[in-house]
Amino acid sequence: MTTTPDRNRVQLPGISSRAYEHPADRSALVALRKLSGFDTVLKQMSGLISERRLRLMYLASAVRVSETQFRSLYDMGRDAAYTLDLHRIPEIYVQQDPQVQAKAIGFDDPFIVVTTGLLNLMNEEEQRFVIGHETSHILSGHAVYRTMLDILTRLATRVAWIPLGYIGLRAIVAGLEEWYRKSELSSDRGGLLTGQDPEAAKRALMKLAGGDYTHEMNIEAFLEQYQEYDTAGDLRDGFLKVLNLLGTTHPFAVVRVAELDKWQRSGEYERILGGDYPRREDDPNARVTDEIKAAAESYRASWSQSQDPFIGVLRDVAEGAVNAGERIFNRFSRRDGGQGGQG
Repeated sequence: MTTTPDRNRVQLPGISSRAYEHPADRSALVALRKLSGFDTVLKQMSGLISERRLRLMYLASAVRVSETQFRSLYDMGRDAAYTLDLHRIPEIYVQQDPQVQAKAIGFDDPFIVVTTGLLNLMNEEEQRFVIGHETSHILSGHAVYRTMLDILTRLATRVAWIPLGYIGLRAIVAGLEEWYRKSELSSDRGGLLTGQDPEAAKRALMKLAGGDYTHEMNIEAFLEQYQEYDTAGDLRDGFLKVLNLLGTTHPFAVVRVAELDKWQRSGEYERILGGDYPRREDDPNARVTDEIKAAAESYRASWSQSQDPFIGVLRDVAEGAVNAGERIFNRFSRRDGGQGGQG
């Protein structure tokens, strides 16, 4: 199967997902990659049968994208694999559903599902960003800890009658939810690197908030909304923002646009397109301690820039995301006899 792109985009040979991952996301992923057998344990806990069942379900109830079905999406999947230098092009399925959704599913043979609601909402370049976003999830291996979050969330529900046990699990789940949200920011960056159209990427995220009315929307005005959201009003507003985040796995649209715009303006986007990025072949040499420090520094920088008066509470939640990855890593590295502790 050819992976020749439909137009001239910068290919990123051997790019590591570390190039675009948010520091809080990257630190946890580097730690998990150091744990030999950890993904195997999660596969056993989640059940490979479930993955096979889902593939069969979509094969029977959705439309598999190909050269003869949804050809434009097929080309986008091919282009994403080419740009991110994947050796395999993930399958894409289109599901009849008015909700605007896209997701990457699976461990060993991941595939992408997009809804007709998303296709109706977004134009071709915006769809390309979404396919790139989901392909970036696959390159990062985000399904591993997303499965872990699902398992712990179900467990927390079952032990809700045990106060201390439930509180402890909820604290871990809250940290993992923050981790999950940062993975979405990571894949937004990956989607931008894949589509290489910053305006289309931001429009796609804006449409998650305002629908198909881009002629009525303005990116600069939307970014001003973020500034108002970030500064809050007083402690009550900051507290309400924390409450609004509980149970969520995706950042709000205004935050995603602002974070992607900030990342692009930082110069990282152009630097990567220029060929300056970490390679997959160097992933085994990534040090867990270095990545955790980078995650902590990223949060500190975010806190210092924020004018939210309730930032102290947000800091606790954010540190929980970093510490969750470290605790998991330390626990499993001890079971492995201490191997890979420092990366």
